[in-house]
Amino acid sequence: MRRHLARLLLIAGVPLVTACSGSSSAPARVASKPQTLHILVTNDDGYNAPGIDVVTEALRKLPHVAVTVVAPATNKSGTGSQSTSGTLTATQRRTASGYPAIAVDGFPSDTIRYALETLHLHPDVVVSGINAGQNLGPITEISGTVGAAKAAAVRGLPAIAASQGLGNPTQYAVGATLVLSWFRVHGNTLAADGRSFLGPRGTGVINLNIPSCPAGKLRGVKDVPLATDPAGATDPADCTSTVTDVPTDVVAFHNGFASVTELTDTGESVTSSTTFPAVTP
Repeated sequence: MRRHLARLLLIAGVPLVTACSGSSSAPARVASKPQTLHILVTNDDGYNAPGIDVVTEALRKLPHVAVTVVAPATNKSGTGSQSTSGTLTATQRRTASGYPAIAVDGFPSDTIRYALETLHLHPDVVVSGINAGQNLGPITEISGTVGAAKAAAVRGLPAIAASQGLGNPTQYAVGATLVLSWFRVHGNTLAADGRSFLGPRGTGVINLNIPSCPAGKLRGVKDVPLATDPAGATDPADCTSTVTDVPTDVVAFHNGFASVTELTDTGESVTSSTTFPAVTP
C-alpha cells in the first residue's frame, strides 16, 4: 500500500520527504553560501600606477570578493570632480601586475559613470586609490581620488578614497593593509546591503590618508574632521612624534597617524560612523 501511494505521488509531481525512524521531521539545515562582495577599483593616477596595483592585488586575496578595475587611461591627478560630457571611450588594459583593467579616456569621476552606465556593473563598494600623495583638508576638493569616490556616493554607493603620503619609498603596502582592515570590519555589511552602510545622513565617502614613515612607524588611526586651512597639507609626516592631540586630518597625518574622515557626497566632513581596527598595522 505504501509503495502504491508513493508511486502515485511521484506521478503527480509531489516531492517525497523520507525520515529515519525516530528522527525529527524538521528539514535539515543547509549552510548558506557566503555572499560575494563586488568591489570596483579606480584612481586618479591611471590604471598602470603602482598604488592601484598594490591595493588591487591585496583586495583579490580577501575571501568571497570579485574585483573589477576601471580607471583613467592616463594620470588625471588634481582634476577633482571634473567630468566629460557625451560618450566615453575605453580600452582593455592590465595593471602593473597583469590584472585586467578597463582604461577610460576621461576623468576619475568618468570611470564611475562608465562602469555603471556602460559596463552595467553593480558594485557593492568603490575603492579609489591608493593615491600617490596625501589628500588632506581643502585639497580634497581638487583631488581626483576623492572626486571618483564622491561620484560613487552621489549614485548611492559607499566608497573609500585611500591616499598614501609621499615618501622614499612610498609605502603603499601599509595603506593596503589599512584598506583591508576596513573591509574585514565592514565587508559583510557591504555585501548584504551597501546602502544601509550609508546611514541616515546619506554619506558614503571615507577619506583615508596614510603616512609613509621614513623613520618610526605608523602610530595608529585617528577619526578626525578635515582641516579648513590648507597650510601644511602637503608636508611630510613625522612618525617619531609623541603628539597625541590631533584635532584635524592635517595634524593627525603630520604626527604619524592615518587620518580617517567621513565625507558627504559634496565633500563636507561629518562625524564618522566607520571603524578601523585599533591595532597599528
